Amino acid sequence: MTARAGRLVTARPAFYARTGDLRGDLVALLHPPYTAWHLSYVVYGAALAPRLDWLALTGTLLAFFFGTGIAAHAFDEWHGRPLGTHLSDSALLSLAGFGIAASAAVAWAGASVLSPWVLAWAAAGTLLMVGYTLEWHPALHSDMGFALTWGGFPVLVGYWAQTGGIEVAAVLMAGAATLLSLAQRALSTPARAVRRKTADATTHFEGSTGLADWGREQLLDTWEQPLKLLAAAVVTLAAGLLAMRL
Repeated sequence: MTARAGRLVTARPAFYARTGDLRGDLVALLHPPYTAWHLSYVVYGAALAPRLDWLALTGTLLAFFFGTGIAAHAFDEWHGRPLGTHLSDSALLSLAGFGIAASAAVAWAGASVLSPWVLAWAAAGTLLMVGYTLEWHPALHSDMGFALTWGGFPVLVGYWAQTGGIEVAAVLMAGAATLLSLAQRALSTPARAVRRKTADATTHFEGSTGLADWGREQLLDTWEQPLKLLAAAVVTLAAGLLAMRL
């Protein structure tokens, strides 16, 4: 446990993070369960299309992986050091720049194959990602801003990349992804606060019979176990939707 930026940072800033060396810092920076979770929303949108274009889906997933999986998380760590990694500011900015450049390259390729409108979607996604991560506006950097940017938006892009339009089914699926993202936020926010800002925590139950006080790990489990299960369920559903198209 070390002090950084005037606050307490534990050795495990997230249940999937083991920072302290280069490999651990890079894996933590990718936020594997959450990156897979939100890439799954792209699959949800694509799977609604009458015909699945695998090339378009691959390009959409790559664009989101580079833009959100790499660039957004690098900006987030550079901006506030929530993970407490040992990556330098220049390294984090280089990773963010690489992610944006790679995502833009995929978008340019998509524009030549699908439609010039791909560039408009890419620009909107980049603005949403940077605006949320760097906290440009309170309304954007909020629970709903997160849910729409990381939940609803990928579904709509995934569907549009397949069909060139937006139908009611895609809007409803985007709504479901937004609600799932709000649930993720409701669980992850208190878990992050306990992990990253406290050295210890105890929950005391007044007037309880046969129920012992909870320590820090039991308290974290009440939020993180549902998060793990939800992440696994969201990704498994995406895999099932893809398997139906094989």
